[in-house]
Amino acid sequence: MAGLIGKKIGMTSAYDAKGKLIPCTVLEVGPCFVTQIKTIEKDGYSALQLGYQEKKDKHTTGALQGHFKKAGTKNMRKVQEFKKFELQSISLGQEINVSIFEEGDYIDVTGTSKGKGFQGVVKRHGFSGVGGSTHGQHDRQRAPGSLGASSWPSRVFKGMRMAGQTGNATVKATNLEVVKIITDKNLLIIKGSIPGFNGSFIKVEK
Repeated sequence: MAGLIGKKIGMTSAYDAKGKLIPCTVLEVGPCFVTQIKTIEKDGYSALQLGYQEKKDKHTTGALQGHFKKAGTKNMRKVQEFKKFELQSISLGQEINVSIFEEGDYIDVTGTSKGKGFQGVVKRHGFSGVGGSTHGQHDRQRAPGSLGASSWPSRVFKGMRMAGQTGNATVKATNLEVVKIITDKNLLIIKGSIPGFNGSFIKVEK
């Protein structure tokens, strides 16, 4: 899909045409620069590699510096591939900004959810705990309960919902409506929430 790289700015609210207050997320999308054009003849598939946000030479490997120099761009902090661009009208080093979107469009946003560390089954999976707090069960409110393994199979099945690392995963929010576009600041205001903390990188596709 055609799209851009950006970052999450934060949450706000806006009124729709009927005067209803709706929660919105503000995204800074682009400007992005074309760092590589992949073709079926050379790479086996067609795609556009875009770069977002400049960074210094001392923070960029020599190989990447050569890659960006060949494209005629500055060093980019984040690169991402997008398909379904009209490659015939795009050249290396070209700037692509938020103007590819229109108000009323429905977009997909991919980001990394907030990491919550090692969590128990109540927070991680929504368990309700084991029974009441009477009859000696004073320390079982947030426990997982029986895992179901007895003399057979004498082990815990793979995939059992248990405590563990929570969050910090790639999450895709789909069909989010573009409420407003502020072109001069490369801002998209979309209806609803998206994964990630403020300032995190996101991928926007239309």
